[in-house]
Amino acid sequence: VQLQASGGGSVQAGGFLRLSCAASGRTFSGYPMGWFRQAPGKERGFVAAISASGGTTYYTDSVKGRFTISRDNAKNTVYLQMISLKPEDTAVYYCAARRGSYPRTALGEYEYWGQGTLVTVSS
Repeated sequence: VQLQASGGGSVQAGGFLRLSCAASGRTFSGYPMGWFRQAPGKERGFVAAISASGGTTYYTDSVKGRFTISRDNAKNTVYLQMISLKPEDTAVYYCAARRGSYPRTALGEYEYWGQGTLVTVSS
């Protein structure tokens, strides 16, 4: 699976963005997907994850109520809708896919990674 993330940009606090992650391969619908982010000087961390069917989602506490992960298996794409953005959301955002049956929150559980897209939120 090859992943291509896009949609990053610069916004003011309170603004919104929608990230997309396009996947190649015919088995996209069988992969749980995740979004992670890495802020300057910090380790990459979990943001959100979604099951292969889209029926189960997980979020890190700091984005609950503001971010929504979704997927369109017909388009081989997973999305991260972000609203009420804060300066602390500034990071490079990565999408990832795993071969397992369930979405996970740990980086090591994901085998495939996209190249990242930069989100900058100014105050």
